[in-house]
Amino acid sequence: MIELEGVPELIDPVMVAAFEGWNDAGDAASTAVAHLEREWKGEVFAALDAEDYYDFQVNRPTVFMDGGVRKITWPTTRLSVVRVGGDKPRDLVLVRGIEPSMRWRSFCNELLGFAHELGVELVVILGALLGDTPHTRPVPISGTTSNADLARRMDLEETKYEGPTGIVGVLQEACTHAGVPAVSLWAAVPHYVSQPPNPKATLALLNRLEDLLDLRIPLGELPEDARAWQLGVDQLAAEDSEVAEYVQTLEQARDTAELPEASGEAIAREFERYLRRRDSAGPAASGGHATADGGESGSFLRDTPGERTRPPRAPKPETTDTGRTADAGGGDSPGTSGTSDTPDDSSGASED
Repeated sequence: MIELEGVPELIDPVMVAAFEGWNDAGDAASTAVAHLEREWKGEVFAALDAEDYYDFQVNRPTVFMDGGVRKITWPTTRLSVVRVGGDKPRDLVLVRGIEPSMRWRSFCNELLGFAHELGVELVVILGALLGDTPHTRPVPISGTTSNADLARRMDLEETKYEGPTGIVGVLQEACTHAGVPAVSLWAAVPHYVSQPPNPKATLALLNRLEDLLDLRIPLGELPEDARAWQLGVDQLAAEDSEVAEYVQTLEQARDTAELPEASGEAIAREFERYLRRRDSAGPAASGGHATADGGESGSFLRDTPGERTRPPRAPKPETTDTGRTADAGGGDSPGTSGTSDTPDDSSGASED
């Protein structure tokens, strides 16, 4: 029995979850939830028992000193609540943890128990996968659900994915079977620059979450971090002619694929975001990762001297499939239900 003492009655609560590991390329998803916790000063009210779900030889505990006393932090999943102010205040139940090593069904049932007790109306699960997408373009975001009615109402893709899945896919299906509306938002991270952090992908997920929930998220330094990240990758790519050529191939394929989608819908979405931010302006309020084809990819190469990160030499992809993203963890998106722009030095524009 789950008892939640000290948690106030929540207003239109939505659960937002992310898990480190296979579903979290570039740590983009888990960093997005951490950003929400930090900006809205969330306080942890519950944690799952680490003994039940984690192999400590895979996810090792860490030792730290606290006032001269040695303490241990165990890998687990924690829940916190934050209240979003404004004209229509609402609460977010934030779930941040690590993909469990075992007993996934029990893990999902325990999270759904919390959702039921708190009166959660919608579960949004954030994920990130590796794909054939250039770092110089807006981050593709795919929004998927198993609920056909929800797909129509929220302009999402109804998932048709078949293949390997992670805890994001398992939790989404558990929500569906329990009658809890659930959505997955996936960011596509360039496979040739997969090491964390990836603030551009994190920013894209947060912007898509804003659109989905119709709220304003304080972004802090994320836009500037995204610019700096892109400049850094530009410099690394420029040092290797083969990588630069490969990036150019991805750019051409992406631009060709999206040419018909330079639509009024994308412009309207960006304008709505601008109005929302203007109206609310005022006082500051580990292993591999999922890939677009459902496989797994590891981190990339490091030069031994000075550990300088550099992209690997990747083969050129077939242009017919470039630009497509697939939900390796719980949904297939044969396109994107919305592209996420971040500040791009070539255009000066910012989206998603």
